[in-house]
Amino acid sequence: MGSFAFIVHPIEISDVARKFRIAKYLPEKLVEHALKYVSPFKMSEITGVKSDHGSASGWFISCPLTPGMMMSMPEDKVMNKIIDAAKLAQDLGAKIVGLGAFTAVVGDAGITVSQNVDIAVTTGNSYTVATAIEGTLKAAGLMGIDMDAAEVLVLGATGSIGRVLALILAHRGCNLTLAARNVARLERVSSQITKETGIVPRITSDVKQAVRSADVIVCVSSALDVLIEPEDLKPGALVCDVARPRNVSVEVQQKRKDVLVIEGGIVKVPGDVEFNFDFGFPRGHSYACMAETMILALEEKYENWSLGRSLTVAQVSGIAQLAQKHGFELGGFRSFERPVTQEQIAMVNRNALLNDTNR
Repeated sequence: MGSFAFIVHPIEISDVARKFRIAKYLPEKLVEHALKYVSPFKMSEITGVKSDHGSASGWFISCPLTPGMMMSMPEDKVMNKIIDAAKLAQDLGAKIVGLGAFTAVVGDAGITVSQNVDIAVTTGNSYTVATAIEGTLKAAGLMGIDMDAAEVLVLGATGSIGRVLALILAHRGCNLTLAARNVARLERVSSQITKETGIVPRITSDVKQAVRSADVIVCVSSALDVLIEPEDLKPGALVCDVARPRNVSVEVQQKRKDVLVIEGGIVKVPGDVEFNFDFGFPRGHSYACMAETMILALEEKYENWSLGRSLTVAQVSGIAQLAQKHGFELGGFRSFERPVTQEQIAMVNRNALLNDTNR
């Protein structure tokens, strides 16, 4: 049987109350201060991950820091806490540990963590890319969007996920715009894409302008603040928001009934899975980054996978093939933690047509 662990952390201070109820009644600054002194701990045991080719069990490990804390604290202190969480996974018996959300962003994207433990490490980013693309293409089809003609924007294109995601979309021949804050890094990514595919993507650091003209947007930025507001999107736009914290404002859901926002990287896990921890998904569903760790454990492929800033197309296609072998599949569409129905997509299409006609 395969064994794994996955490191999670609170996205917002309000998430801390899921484990420590008293946090609900305390000032946020006080909770943040207290979290600095809380050691990583076991959140829950994961059982029932089973495919036709193997079975696995594992644990959720909490690294009790929010994204804001990870970005504001000294990097060495943050890294030490993440390493301690990985060591706890090792002590529990895990043979591979996955780094979730911002624990995969800070520092060197898992390389230092892997050098300080005796088990394999992955960020889960390869399967996140695979499922984000799969979900976007499927949703575009339901929206009647022709991906060969659409204006496709990758928001956060200079990150490890954004770069390889843009490269794969370029291989498909998509009409690409790459957006990020650092123009020099954008130019390097654009140059690599052109060299490997012949496609010449547009680049911009003007996120708002890029969003306004895009038909399809894939959000993979590690920004702490919301980047897309309701007024930014054109009627009929499709947004796949992979980022955590979200790049898309919750007000988009409330004010724009003519656009579709889906959450990227949600996967149905094979077997009768019990996570014993509620992170807002239907039973048996997980984020793709979590699923990558499970896939490697089922395969008993205990090797570092998605580490560093240079993910490859081969890593993405490789994990996608293993996922298919073990029965992992896209877990339907969700938007702001709620299921998306065919009726909702049809309504978005009707509203988009009406609003576009009235422009």
